[in-house]
Amino acid sequence: MTHDPRLTALATSLPATVPFVGPEAQERARGAKFVARLGANESGFGPSPKAIEAMKQAASEAWMYADPENHDLREAIAAHHDVDPKHIMVGEGIDTLLGLVVRLYVDKGDPVVTSAGAYPTFNYHVAGFGGELHTIPYTGDFEDPERLIVKAAEVNAKLVYISNPDNPMGSCHDAKTIKRMVSSVPDGTLLVLDEAYIELAPETAFAEIDPDDPRVIRMRTFSKAYGMAGARVGYAIGHPAVIDAFNRVRNHFGMSRIAQSGALAAIQDQDYIASVRDMVADSRAAIAAAALDNGLIPLESATNFVTIDCGRDGEFAKALLEALSARDIFVRMPFVAPQNRCIRVSCGPTADMLAFARALPAALQAAETAFPA
Repeated sequence: MTHDPRLTALATSLPATVPFVGPEAQERARGAKFVARLGANESGFGPSPKAIEAMKQAASEAWMYADPENHDLREAIAAHHDVDPKHIMVGEGIDTLLGLVVRLYVDKGDPVVTSAGAYPTFNYHVAGFGGELHTIPYTGDFEDPERLIVKAAEVNAKLVYISNPDNPMGSCHDAKTIKRMVSSVPDGTLLVLDEAYIELAPETAFAEIDPDDPRVIRMRTFSKAYGMAGARVGYAIGHPAVIDAFNRVRNHFGMSRIAQSGALAAIQDQDYIASVRDMVADSRAAIAAAALDNGLIPLESATNFVTIDCGRDGEFAKALLEALSARDIFVRMPFVAPQNRCIRVSCGPTADMLAFARALPAALQAAETAFPA
């Protein structure tokens, strides 16, 4: 059956695709495991040992539903940020929270603004709820806060999205720039500030934003610095009225007890996060060195990945990505030109960095043979 008449017209109009093809699907297709999993910006350094122990202990309680209010975790997150728990909403990763924000604010045809080539899952939700997406090109390798705000005012956007630090380029705006963007949000627009990588950014990127400001909602995750991507834990920081609206639509039993326990232990172990920052810095340096040794240009990164300028176009970068995959190295690349001239390599343990460095010269030679300059 090619068409199910029970589907809504909107659902029928959408492609049956997801923004990313996971490494597991790629391994099944290629019939082999990857040696180094460096494409999904997970943390190969793993969670805090305290978080692992907490999740082990919680496993025996998995027969029970988790606390639907996420009370203890919200209290701990609020204490970490020195805000009231009424400013915090916990959900199953930033992806789920983004979907809920779009569901709350976007009706069919409502305008939404983002950067062309920015994190595609946000766009996926906008399409899924019938919003009208307006995109602004990057300026250099940076999302452009000023142009995003101008476009939001022009189209009377319900939402405007920016990530800082940025995925997929790894670039980062300073706190003054972000605060200036918040102050310029048009009436009737909500700024969605995705800070998934902020724990790995320089201190100059940490914008002090009043949690009672109704113009902005900030998204954080346990998937990156905290090393818990598989547990699916994220949270939002915002005005109490914005936060409380989530209770109208969220999956109240979406969080598992194991994830709650792990995240609670993780956010209370900031010494471990400090050590992760050091390991990520070393890993970024190793990726950059491998790129430079092969005549490629590593872009400055404020994240747990390094975006590498391959010096050609998207076709060449894709050939390099595929050549790395053929050598058992999983990486990804940006979707939109001119950023798709790059590949993106996640940080990881020393063994993964060495595997990438070993595979890169032959992979580059294969790409250059396929697409000679």
